Amino acid sequence: MIPYFSIAILIFVVLFSFLGSFFYTVSPTSLHVSAILMPPSLEYPLGTDRLGRDLLARLIEGGEVSLVIGIFSALISSFIGVIIGATAGYFRGKTDSFFVLVVDLFLTFPTFFLLLALVSYINASVWILVLIISITGWMTTARLVRSESYSISSQPFIKILRIANISRAKILLKYYLPLLAPIFLVSFTFGVGGAILSESALSFLGLGITPPQMSWGTIMSDGKEVIQIAWWVSFFPGLLIFLITFALINISNYLQKLTNKKEIRE
Repeated sequence: MIPYFSIAILIFVVLFSFLGSFFYTVSPTSLHVSAILMPPSLEYPLGTDRLGRDLLARLIEGGEVSLVIGIFSALISSFIGVIIGATAGYFRGKTDSFFVLVVDLFLTFPTFFLLLALVSYINASVWILVLIISITGWMTTARLVRSESYSISSQPFIKILRIANISRAKILLKYYLPLLAPIFLVSFTFGVGGAILSESALSFLGLGITPPQMSWGTIMSDGKEVIQIAWWVSFFPGLLIFLITFALINISNYLQKLTNKKEIRE
């Protein structure tokens, strides 16, 4: 069954983050001393934070940052994983042994602690976080692609292409990559949710996005000290993180099922 509900959630969150500021023109940084920690109301649809800033406006602004980090991190890490995994699976031998060594080296450290170690030595920004999350997120995709590349290499038409002295680059680009596209799509959709969660966790710990920039993670972090008296400050960014992650995981699962059905038919 096509996950229409998840697709609808994804479209809503993306439109909310990238187009919301055109319809809701309140400044996300304006301070209102007389409206500190106001609950949701007609004047402030999602309430205000402890500095009197409009929470809806901040969620729109923060959503754009969180989604940019999630999308570009997943895109880069998935692309790296496909290229490295396909190369290892095609060439095998020493190339494959070196691939296994590098992947095992990266997997020796828990991914989140590796993120913490890297971020602690670098002043975080949107593109720095994209780079760091990408560097620490390509291994799973690469291993899946490597395994699939082994299967593709055993196909008769690949052996014929090698006998015909077709260049390796052409074989990889024209024949391998299209067959690996389903894995790339699954990895990308799953990776966006994972990258958003990673960014949110880092920002929640104070190691991610820094003011005046904001993300859902930083907004949620701002509300942790007042959660007992102002639940909405942490609840709404947490809800958006849950919705986007839930939608992407469901879409990823659906794409994976389609891929598995195609393989069974073949």
